[in-house]
Amino acid sequence: MDQIKESVREVMLAILPVAVVVILLQFTIIWLPTEMFIQFLVGLLMVMLGFIFFLVGVHMGLLPIGEKIGEVLPKSNKMLLVIFTAFLLGFSVTVAEPDVRVLASQVGEVSEGQISSNMLILAVALGVGVFIAIAMAQTIYKIPIHYLLIGGYGIVFILASFTPASFRSISFDAGGVTTGPITVPFILALGIGVASVINKDSSSKEGFGLVALASIGPIIAVLLLGVFI
Repeated sequence: MDQIKESVREVMLAILPVAVVVILLQFTIIWLPTEMFIQFLVGLLMVMLGFIFFLVGVHMGLLPIGEKIGEVLPKSNKMLLVIFTAFLLGFSVTVAEPDVRVLASQVGEVSEGQISSNMLILAVALGVGVFIAIAMAQTIYKIPIHYLLIGGYGIVFILASFTPASFRSISFDAGGVTTGPITVPFILALGIGVASVINKDSSSKEGFGLVALASIGPIIAVLLLGVFI
């Protein structure tokens, strides 16, 4: 019950300011049709309920299982298995990410089918999976993260010079949508779990940085898509 109460409080603090602004605009400036305004209120209620259930589910399911997987895998002493599992998890949670699917449907509609939604989802998921695997290797082998960040964005800028402008904008949007409500909690929990086992003498704070690296993957993947399409 405490978790549910905390989730309700978080959702109210996040949603109510937006609701207040829209309601004020409705009765002062925009004056939308009554039917549309009622649809907004109903949708707002559904969003609030959805977020409450989602946050409860994240704290009850995604975070504990992600951290537990991260703690158990390194104990096998098979680091390649840990890295490969990180790739599979990064790929699968990205395919399930709602933000990625919204972007893919919008891009498919605007491009009139030139860039299919399934193609974009696959490219983004592969990019995230590869860079989550790289991030896991960084945690295991204690590679300074700034080397990977500089190298990753260096590749981004090089590819951007060979890619059409439309793909450049889509690629950076793809990097943003991967930091969504499913990917971030699971990947962070996984990284902290692995770091807590690998770096016993250090701190599990070394598990952070996975999301920063993961967001580079889809940018590079979409840019490569633009080079070859």
